[in-house]
Amino acid sequence: MVDTARLVSRSPVPGIQSRRDSIAVVAGENYTVSARNSSPAVTQTILVAAVCAALTGLTLVTQAVPAIRQEPQEPIRAEARLVNLFVTVRDRNQRIVTDLSAQDFRVFEDGQEQKIEFFSRELSLPITLGVLLDTSISVERILEEEKQAALRFLARVLRHGDLALVISFDVNVDLLSDFTDSLAQLEGGIRRATINAPLPDGPLPRAGPVGTRLYDAIWLACQEKLRREAGRKALLILSDAVDAGSQMRLEQALEAAQRSDTVIHFVVITDPGFYGFGGPSGAGVARRLAEQTGGRAIFLRDEKRLDEAFEQIAQELRSQYTLGYYSSNNRRDGKFRKVEVRVNRSGVKVLSRKGYYAPAAAN
Repeated sequence: MVDTARLVSRSPVPGIQSRRDSIAVVAGENYTVSARNSSPAVTQTILVAAVCAALTGLTLVTQAVPAIRQEPQEPIRAEARLVNLFVTVRDRNQRIVTDLSAQDFRVFEDGQEQKIEFFSRELSLPITLGVLLDTSISVERILEEEKQAALRFLARVLRHGDLALVISFDVNVDLLSDFTDSLAQLEGGIRRATINAPLPDGPLPRAGPVGTRLYDAIWLACQEKLRREAGRKALLILSDAVDAGSQMRLEQALEAAQRSDTVIHFVVITDPGFYGFGGPSGAGVARRLAEQTGGRAIFLRDEKRLDEAFEQIAQELRSQYTLGYYSSNNRRDGKFRKVEVRVNRSGVKVLSRKGYYAPAAAN
């Protein structure tokens, strides 16, 4: 496991705190969520929580009987089966399709068709976004261009009600800016990103990256930060996608993203001057993380097309469909369930997460 000193804040700005009293999360622990102008499918949990809070407050005044105090717990158990899917659809020319209706979609869980209970086209639902910057030695030559492009992306995509944070990863994983809606604070965090490489251990140069804790950064961002948030959640990762030195494995990083309902978008850019011909490739890793969570992996040969890549991701973040269904599988077994979204239109590609982990029964 990653040690508890894991997500170290470098932010010198006073008053920037975690949005929760603690960012440490114990596996299986109950947690609360917050919503900001969410759609009906997303706000269902919040409404139930509000009712429970109101009823709890009432018992303090009226000394209600135990049966009344227990009444809200049944909706909470049922609510755990509500599954939200954020879906992007593109046509053959990679243009986003925005004219679909609920009747155009079909959802299957473990091969069984599910009834879609909620549907909406999302153009303004708030986003909780994590920006992960690779600051290992392998990106030294292109880091400044990446930072500038990331700043332009945030200025382009963030709107009222959105929150974002910035994390860098190399031999360490550092929180450069915690959740905020301030572009100035996010800019400050991105500008503080610097190359951090381990000291050489001998007279000969090492081949390839020696400190790129990509999997640790994904796990920490999802498990300790995004897991406690509600609504649309995404990670934007700028890296060559080659991990070196993580304590977490790829499977654990992916599971953390799936359990936190986080979409991963990758902008993969490799400096050929560092790796040379036939160097390591993170293409498979980037594709797997993106495809399994409903995101995209965009591959660039140089930094000149960074803005174009960011624009594609910005379009997808702002042009999604929301589908919600109650799973026909009532078992609280904690197992992974495969989800497939189909569209009744030829020649389109659907981006949505490939599954989720069912809630586990309380011990």
